[in-house]
Amino acid sequence: MARVISVEAERFPIAGTFTISRGSKTEAEVITCTISDNGHVGRGECVPYNRYGETMDGVSGAIAAMRDRIAGGMDRAALLDAMPAGAARNAVDCALWDLEAKISGNPVANAIWPAPLHHLETAYTLSLGEPEAMAAQARANAGRPLLKVKIGGDNDAARIQAVRQAAPGSRLILDANEGWTDDNIVANLAFAAKQDIALIEQPLPAGRDGILRHIAHPVPICADESVHEAGNLEALVGLYDAVNIKLDKSGGLTAALTLRDRARELGFGIMVGCMVGTSLAMAPAVLLAQGADFVDLDGPLLLARDRVPGLVYQGSLVSPPDRALWG
Repeated sequence: MARVISVEAERFPIAGTFTISRGSKTEAEVITCTISDNGHVGRGECVPYNRYGETMDGVSGAIAAMRDRIAGGMDRAALLDAMPAGAARNAVDCALWDLEAKISGNPVANAIWPAPLHHLETAYTLSLGEPEAMAAQARANAGRPLLKVKIGGDNDAARIQAVRQAAPGSRLILDANEGWTDDNIVANLAFAAKQDIALIEQPLPAGRDGILRHIAHPVPICADESVHEAGNLEALVGLYDAVNIKLDKSGGLTAALTLRDRARELGFGIMVGCMVGTSLAMAPAVLLAQGADFVDLDGPLLLARDRVPGLVYQGSLVSPPDRALWG
């Protein structure tokens, strides 16, 4: 019997509002791809992202366009050639990984990570807001060891200082989401160093980040929007110190593994991040993030409601996924 593929758009409410430099949202909009084969079912979730020109309808349509080829037995290697990197390919790729594991009985973890899986310490994200509001968020989460702070405006020094004072014991990652400029980056980096910031994500717009090659990096700088696939990495040497790997950017776990390994070869630090999605989207990323330098897989912690079963979080520690969820 041929494989059967279904595509579903789902929405999960966010606990409050999630705000970055590009805007706010109150729900996570996700696409779920399900592939069934003789009673075995594999699933993958993706989050279409407007920054990359993706929409819910567009991603659903791109997956549906692959229906005949997937039904005919297309594997993950062929998928890399058949679809471009992005959310749609991620959902299909992760569904194929899950289906392979269900059919073979061999967990995905055994195929990609030679050591025993361990719990990961994930960052917890604070939404962009006025300094007082961000300090309140930080104070409420000051017991977490790693906080990711959304910035990217004219008042960032005040935001950084407010969060640092409210959470003096936490390591801090700043995520500017391309919100800084050539005019303020040197001063912002120097201030971040004084506030003992651990990492800064994508301070400048992708493609307009050449100045990073010519200024000091008193705090390590991590590429996010500037890196999607392994082919992007050579051009980033000398600009960035680390790369943020997200399955929705790389177009699935298969490509993300290649990206991770090549990034290590080139000397980049590794961060594994996420869009705001459910535990189904995080599960393959938890496997990818084994051995990463920074982990930012807090999507389900930002939701008012997650999938059941979901990942198990104990504070900021996330456990490897149960196979009933994925893999």
